[in-house]
Amino acid sequence: MLKLKLTTIGSSVGVILPKEALARLRVGKGDSIFLTEEQDGFRVTPFDPEFEKVMESARKVMRKRRNALRELAK
Repeated sequence: MLKLKLTTIGSSVGVILPKEALARLRVGKGDSIFLTEEQDGFRVTPFDPEFEKVMESARKVMRKRRNALRELAK
């Protein structure tokens, strides 16, 4: 567990992530991270949960229409 301290960044308050956390998240300057609320707290992740929902729908369509997609790919 890492203890993070809130700090002033301009006129806002922010958290500076240590290099170790950035490396484990596989993110760097300019990347986006997402804070999602869980039952027992919050989760920080580099993966967009909304995008994952859209991709799951796309996977369902691709499974259902597999043969048509193969024909279109020819």
